[in-house]
Amino acid sequence: MTPYKRKVNYYETDQMSIVHHSNYIRYFEEARIDFMNQIGCNVMWMERLGLIIPNIDAYAKYLVSLKFDEEFEVKVKAVDFTGVRMKFEYEIYRTSDNILCATGHTSHCFVNTDYKPISIKKSHPEIYTKILDSTKI
Repeated sequence: MTPYKRKVNYYETDQMSIVHHSNYIRYFEEARIDFMNQIGCNVMWMERLGLIIPNIDAYAKYLVSLKFDEEFEVKVKAVDFTGVRMKFEYEIYRTSDNILCATGHTSHCFVNTDYKPISIKKSHPEIYTKILDSTKI
């Protein structure tokens, strides 16, 4: 998998040019969407199929602050997948010196358009297989 990369935007920082802690969760989401695209599971396409993936848990541990205009990359790994739930782990690195700046995880479930939990193993086997295969990368 190719890590997700970008630079810190000015609006994501505080008066000291340090990234506000809430933005790391956003970085996780951006990287997760990129990950899903890379494995052939575009989230907008999945939603058009009636498959919604809400976040049910998010955690971040801050190690080194990122600052305005610094480039970073997010490494994403799908670590737990049942077809009903899935969990991702993240590592954010400053690219200039490869320093680990933050780690974290998010957990998600699958629901239909009525927000009822579903097993995609039964309802969307092609998506199930793509995500399952990504956990082996």
